[in-house]
Amino acid sequence: MTQVSYTEENIKSLDWKEHIRLRPGMYIGKLGDGSTQDDGIYVLLKEVIDNCIDEYVMGYGKKIIINIEEGKVSIRDYGRGIPLGKVVDCVSKINTGGKYDSKAFKKSVGLNGVGTKAVNALSEYFKVSAFREGKSKTAEFEYGELTKESRIAKSSEDSGTLVEFLPDPDIFKKFKFRNEYIEERLWDYAYLNSGLKIIFNNETFYSRNGLLDLLQNKTDADKLRYPIIHLQGEDIEIALTHGSQYGEEYYSFVNGQNTTQGGTHLQAYREAIVKTVREHFNKNFDARDIQTAIIGAISVRVEEPVFESQTKTKLGSLKMAPEGATVRSFVVDFVKKHLDNYLHKNKTHAEALLKRIQQSEKERKEIAGIKKLANQRAKKANIHNKKLRDCKVHLNDKRGDQEEKLETTIFITEGDSASGSITKARNVRTQAVFSLRGKPLNSFGQTKKIVYENEELNLLQHALDIEDGLEKLRFNRVVIATDADVDGMHIRLLLLTFFLQFFPEIVREKHLYILETPLFRVRDKKKTFYCYSEKEKQEAIQALNGKAEITRFKGLGEISPDEFGGFIGENIRLEPVLIKNNTKITDLLSYYMGKNTLDRQEFIINNLKVELDEVAEKEVIDLE
Repeated sequence: MTQVSYTEENIKSLDWKEHIRLRPGMYIGKLGDGSTQDDGIYVLLKEVIDNCIDEYVMGYGKKIIINIEEGKVSIRDYGRGIPLGKVVDCVSKINTGGKYDSKAFKKSVGLNGVGTKAVNALSEYFKVSAFREGKSKTAEFEYGELTKESRIAKSSEDSGTLVEFLPDPDIFKKFKFRNEYIEERLWDYAYLNSGLKIIFNNETFYSRNGLLDLLQNKTDADKLRYPIIHLQGEDIEIALTHGSQYGEEYYSFVNGQNTTQGGTHLQAYREAIVKTVREHFNKNFDARDIQTAIIGAISVRVEEPVFESQTKTKLGSLKMAPEGATVRSFVVDFVKKHLDNYLHKNKTHAEALLKRIQQSEKERKEIAGIKKLANQRAKKANIHNKKLRDCKVHLNDKRGDQEEKLETTIFITEGDSASGSITKARNVRTQAVFSLRGKPLNSFGQTKKIVYENEELNLLQHALDIEDGLEKLRFNRVVIATDADVDGMHIRLLLLTFFLQFFPEIVREKHLYILETPLFRVRDKKKTFYCYSEKEKQEAIQALNGKAEITRFKGLGEISPDEFGGFIGENIRLEPVLIKNNTKITDLLSYYMGKNTLDRQEFIINNLKVELDEVAEKEVIDLE
């Protein structure tokens, strides 16, 4: 065994920026390249915006202006501005900031004094300007190192703070901001801070009615069973209705932070709804029947909140304040009192709620027998047919920690050759493979009963463990990996329909992706390029001076396991499946998967014409 020395020379002291740059995951979670919503560049953005929001919550500044161009971010608020004598300290000294003074920031998101320091340390360029009472001060940094500091000078600018930064490309490899992710987060800020105007790249985000606006923009009014219930109190706001979808749909927030993983406040909210409904109707309904098809939102304000990670996606606080009531009792008491009062005052809405519960109860009992047989079938199939090649994080391995589980991925493939290649090339610890047999059923317009009657859909549901919702989802990323031909696209569309029809929360919570695989391999004797588009192919041919062997991959099965390892490893390209705020899922599925209509025919013809025009243009270029 090799002896490793351990002396004084092995002991190292790092300054604040060195530690953040060496261990960025401790401060912002995973790094990523911007392709997923929780990637580090969005955490940097959030940390700065959170400070602007805290100013608004404290009653200062009604506008925030955000611009992002070529990766460079500019954020300007109109709050009080950082005290000028502390501008440098606030962005470069750990454990320095106004959030430690609970009198100044009682119910803010950022309480650890790290946020903007992490942004500074992880940026190639960082600039902060504070404007306060007719004076200003500016400081500039590179990789966290102060490079320029101005003196306090007179200024005609309105009070507030301007932060500019460019994420370090050496840390965030090939990063790219996706406007869809940013816009969704900005809408959350707007809903939770009624009256605040946020302007992002000249587009305005504004809400007058808070969580009521949120649910109205997230749902199809025609599919709701009763009007949205909107209730507000001190430090709490809720909105609630029932739709026609399967599963539950919740949006939860603490001090303006979107707690995507829920926490004590959301658990209490779900519990309170069940208790209130049971007591109001004096019937011991099954909780599942009450919760099915719920669309709800909750926002609470907590003093000194405790989150379970630096990225603040799950609330761990047990109390509203150090000496206050528990979060659970606070939420339950509010919901029981105010929701019950609402149902008493709005009899027709209460009757509609009751009918929806009774419908869920009837449907659950109807499929109970089928479900039992299907579960037995699924258990047998998983053991003997090996449709699921599981990953070691889940497979008889209890050692996988929570951070590692966030890296788990399942590839849904079609056919033995494709699944075989991915299975051989995958990271067996965190990546799993599920193999479909043929094309899945078109599940549009079907009831949940069909999921249990159809063997493929039932086995897929069990592989993901989503029968009772997303709480047990076994993989953080669900990736559709099909061929880039007509059949592959059709299978992809059928899978998208399945998820949107029965498990839309998988899409809403950003768990569903499309695997991008190369269309071409361009190589000579010395170099190989894998190209994902016609444009990349042409660039590769030029790079090889036109002397190249070109292979067109027609299917995943044609790509060798050795090659596949590069496509599903560090260089994996995933296209997230996104739904915009105003997208109505039922209308979307009806258009693409319902009866063939004249509108859809025209859509196909028009898009086919565009594609043919592009092919013709490319052929002309080749001839030239």
